[in-house]
Amino acid sequence: MMMVVTSNAPPRLRGRLAVWLLEVRAGVYVGTYSARVREMIVQQVAELIEDGDAVIAWSANTDAGFDFETFGHSRRMPVDFEGLKLVAFSPET
Repeated sequence: MMMVVTSNAPPRLRGRLAVWLLEVRAGVYVGTYSARVREMIVQQVAELIEDGDAVIAWSANTDAGFDFETFGHSRRMPVDFEGLKLVAFSPET
């Protein structure tokens, strides 16, 4: 299972995500795909996010049971803490 949450995403990216995933709320997309398709979706988000931001989370064989990646401009940044991926907040500008 994977989930993509976008904020301020351009219409082109939202349309591309809607082709592959189900939009359950505005900017929240879910679906179940192979690692290969997930990598293609991640690449599309990375290329098309422009001034928006996005986080992609998917089921993975980790201690937490999932992994995630962020894109665009966001105060939340993933950090590794002794093998566990956590979220750090950047100070406000």
